[in-house]
Amino acid sequence: MADLLQQVFSEIQKLPADQRDAIAARILTDLKDEQAWTKRFEATTDEQWDRLAESARREIAGGATVPLDDVFVVDSSQQ
Repeated sequence: MADLLQQVFSEIQKLPADQRDAIAARILTDLKDEQAWTKRFEATTDEQWDRLAESARREIAGGATVPLDDVFVVDSSQQ
């Protein structure tokens, strides 16, 4: 991991300052977002997960969902 991170830093240092700043801002935003989601998931109780799962089951049974294969169509020529 450290080697990969060093490689990223090395490549970023080659960029103009405005691009470096944009990348740094994006990384910081992503890290904060990940931390927020981690807190939310860790704070979710088993009862809340159960209610969420039951809600999803009702939506699926009621036809209120779309199969993932219909949303994320796989291009067979890419395989």
